Amino acid sequence: MMISLVLPRNHFCKLRSVFPPKLAMKVSFFPVTNTCSSDASPDEGVVEDLPIIDEKAVEQLTEGLISHYLPDLQRSKSALHELTQNQVVLLETLEQEITKFKECNYILDVDALFSEAKHYHSKLVSIRNEMMMLHEKTSKLKKRALKLQQKRQKEELEQEQQREKELEREKQLTAKPARRT
Repeated sequence: MMISLVLPRNHFCKLRSVFPPKLAMKVSFFPVTNTCSSDASPDEGVVEDLPIIDEKAVEQLTEGLISHYLPDLQRSKSALHELTQNQVVLLETLEQEITKFKECNYILDVDALFSEAKHYHSKLVSIRNEMMMLHEKTSKLKKRALKLQQKRQKEELEQEQQREKELEREKQLTAKPARRT
């Protein structure tokens, strides 16, 4: 359904600002221009086949339309305001929940890091134990090598002394020309 109104310019602007866009599409406003000018044609500013309504009737129609639609528009405005506030609250709640999920992910990452640290700590302990065991073995081997070296030196010394004794004995056993006196 389409409503067509011919209104003076001041009422035209007043009504146009009151109607929401969807409703304004259903109401056609035709502003009336001043036809008193001598160079203007008598039909200028008037839509053909539309009667001209007097200003008092236009005023009453304007007030009637405004009083009819204004309470609904105000209720709609307050409902939209309330919806907007609810959306803001929902967005804030959603952001808080997202933050909680991110914190949970961080906690999972921290747990993974702790388990990895525990794994590497156990590896480190086993490597330390191996190093201590190798140190003990090398210490024992060094002691053994030192003892073997000392034993070998002692045996070489004994062999050298044995040779010297044999050489001395041979010298003593060798026939010596007797001395003539």
